[in-house]
Amino acid sequence: MSGQLPSRTRVYDNAAEFASSIPTYAHHLRRHGYHTILAGKMHYVGPDQLHGFETRTTTDIYPADFGWTPDYRKPGERIDWWYHNLGSVTAAGVAEISNQMEYDDEVAHSAVQTLYQLGRGEDERPWCLTVSFTHPHDPYVARRPHLDLHADCDDLNPHVTALDFADQDPHSQRLFLANDYKNFDISDKDIRRSRRAYFANISYLDDKIGALMTALAAMRMGENIIILFCPDHGDMLGERGLWFKMSFFEGSARVPLMMRIPGQSPCTVATPVSTIDVTPTLAALAGIDLDEIQPWTDGKNLLPLIDNGASAKPVLM
Repeated sequence: MSGQLPSRTRVYDNAAEFASSIPTYAHHLRRHGYHTILAGKMHYVGPDQLHGFETRTTTDIYPADFGWTPDYRKPGERIDWWYHNLGSVTAAGVAEISNQMEYDDEVAHSAVQTLYQLGRGEDERPWCLTVSFTHPHDPYVARRPHLDLHADCDDLNPHVTALDFADQDPHSQRLFLANDYKNFDISDKDIRRSRRAYFANISYLDDKIGALMTALAAMRMGENIIILFCPDHGDMLGERGLWFKMSFFEGSARVPLMMRIPGQSPCTVATPVSTIDVTPTLAALAGIDLDEIQPWTDGKNLLPLIDNGASAKPVLM
């Protein structure tokens, strides 16, 4: 949101307060005449739950207070209510509903309703709608129709088999301990079931994004819409015996960044970039002078990596 590194924002984890004095891309866009709307999660800890958004259509999925704050004086001590455990792996499978599915169902519904409202044209301002889902994510449970899509998947087994604890690097060993690995016996069946559920949750998210695209088409708003898709992390999914995020290996740290820009020919950019580049890139797409926001971001405008430019004052999603 800020385009800044944690060393500047001092937001190091989901328990840290995001100071209201730090501008986000919502602030920059709003200052240049955009109507900014947020549907979904942002992990905003503290009293400011907007951070530049004019409207927020849902609550957050996790607490906005400091209830998750760990005891940083005890870095080697596992905290049951703070850290993951491997119960998400041993309990993987089918579920008709979960806290996360209830939330994302609501996020998608509110975002579609927002698009219908924007499509009525009662507000002439350009707009930016940010839709933030929690899927795909542990717990590794999914609805049956999405699980069935991946029954014969070729990637249900990890590509790199599990390493013994003694052969893991020090950071991975810390993750093993944080995940309480000694109290869980992970079978090959558990691994395959967990990976299948994670892939199913990607399909679940595809459906949600499809609903947004359908609403855009129904309201005939697609011609001047820029769409940016970017997750915040991946999942190790049993590679090297590791699970969840928090790792610097590819499964956890590497995420896709996709942009749909009117008039832009499809292309693939292999250059590694960062999520901190989102803010200056959105500013450039909206025709905002990057010199105005440069002191506020550590990121780079990604448009020079793409063949063609884009028109000013588009709507953003």
